[in-house]
Amino acid sequence: MIKHTILKKAVIISISAAMGLGTILAVSPAPQAEAAEASTYATTKGQQVVNYGKQFLGTPYKFGASTSTTKVFDCSSFMKHIFKKYGVTLPRTAAEQSKKGVAVSKANLKPGDLVFFSSGSRANGKNVTHVAVYAGNGKILHTYGKPGVTFSNLNSGTWKKTYLKARRVL
Repeated sequence: MIKHTILKKAVIISISAAMGLGTILAVSPAPQAEAAEASTYATTKGQQVVNYGKQFLGTPYKFGASTSTTKVFDCSSFMKHIFKKYGVTLPRTAAEQSKKGVAVSKANLKPGDLVFFSSGSRANGKNVTHVAVYAGNGKILHTYGKPGVTFSNLNSGTWKKTYLKARRVL
C-alpha cells in the first residue's frame, strides 16, 4: 500500500510537471478520500465484540454462572466476558448492566449495543431479566436455556415481545 501510494504520487508529479501545476490538483486524491478508503476496511469495536462472542456459540447456559469460567455462561456473565476483552467493565447482573452507557433507540442499534428484555420466570414486563448484544441485521447474540450461546431474531417471537431498551457502552 505504501509503495503503491508513493509510486502513484511520483506518477502524478511527473505528469503534472509535463502538463502544468493545475493538473496536480485535479489528479491528486484528496486526503479525506484516502482516509475513507482505509476506514472501509476497519471493523468497529462493536463488531469486534460480536465476532469474539461468536467463538462461544453452543457454550452451555447456566443461571448464576461464575464470571471466572468460559465453560458455561448466563446472559450477564457472557456480556461481562466478551466486553471485558475490549476494555469495557460491566457489572455482574443484567439489571445493573442496563444502567451503564447511554440510551439508544431500537431504530438506531449498532453492533455491540446491549439490548435488554423482561423475559422468563422473573419477568413482569418492566424489570430487566435478560441481556444480549446486538449483532446487526436484526440479530442478537446471547445465551439462555437449552441452546446456550446462540443468535436470535430481535424482531420476532419472545424477543420482540419482551424487548425493553438498549444501551451503548462502547
